[in-house]
Amino acid sequence: MNITLTVNGRVHRLDVEPRRALGDVLREDCGLTGTHLGCEQGVCGSCTVVVDGRAVRSCLLLAVQCDGCSVRTVEGLAGRDGEPHPLQRAFSAEHALQCGFCTPGFLMLAVAALESDPAIVDDPERLRELLTSNLCRCTGYEPIRRAIMRAAGRP
Repeated sequence: MNITLTVNGRVHRLDVEPRRALGDVLREDCGLTGTHLGCEQGVCGSCTVVVDGRAVRSCLLLAVQCDGCSVRTVEGLAGRDGEPHPLQRAFSAEHALQCGFCTPGFLMLAVAALESDPAIVDDPERLRELLTSNLCRCTGYEPIRRAIMRAAGRP
C-alpha cells in the first residue's frame, strides 16, 4: 500500500506491505535506527515513538494505520541547530542512561507526557506509573524520574 508519513517534519511517501510494523518501516525504509525494537510484543517500550502527539509502541502499530500521520522519533528531538532537547540533556546530567537501549523509548514517552500533560511531574504516583510502562534493566528508574523532573524545571 502507498502511504505518506511525516516523520520528524519530513514527508515520506512509501510503498509498504500492509502487515509491516511502523517500527520496521521507520528503521528500514526511513533509515531512522534510533527507534529500538526489543521485544516486538509491546512489552518493553524501547520502540516508543510519538504519533500525532501520543506515545505509541511502534512494534505494535502497523505503518498503514499511520497513513497521513505525523511521527516523531528520537532523531527528531534535537533542535534544528543540533542542540540536544532538554530531556536529552537532563538524561545525561542525571545519569539516566547506561546501556542506552531503552533510552529512546523513555525519551519519547517522556516528551509526549510533558507536552500533553506537564502537570504529570506534580504527581509522583502518576509519573512513577507512567515510567513502569517501559522497561529498563540498568538504571532502576530513579535517574529517569529525576531527569524528567529536571527537564520540567522541578527539583
